[in-house]
Amino acid sequence: GPTVSLLPPSSEQLSGGSATLACLLSGYSPQGAMVSWEVDGAEVKEGILTTTEEEKGGRYSRSSTLTLSKASWEEGEVYTCRVQKSQTPVTKTLRKADCSG
Repeated sequence: GPTVSLLPPSSEQLSGGSATLACLLSGYSPQGAMVSWEVDGAEVKEGILTTTEEEKGGRYSRSSTLTLSKASWEEGEVYTCRVQKSQTPVTKTLRKADCSG
């Protein structure tokens, strides 16, 4: 399946009043990976931007970002990127408590 990494918002960004989380998928084949986002266990539909899949050497990659207001970021505790590929979803979870600040 795909290699999935979930990147928290940068402190520079938070000081600017918004928060973007990035979910990066790479190294999977065939194409067709779907990305969804959950905050505290509830699926989010707003503020998501998912790129088209890029192919390199028979492997695919794509990225998805979730952009939140700083207030929403401060309210949420657990952020999850869920990648659906074949039968088994891959989830990456970011607990805000683990982020310094």
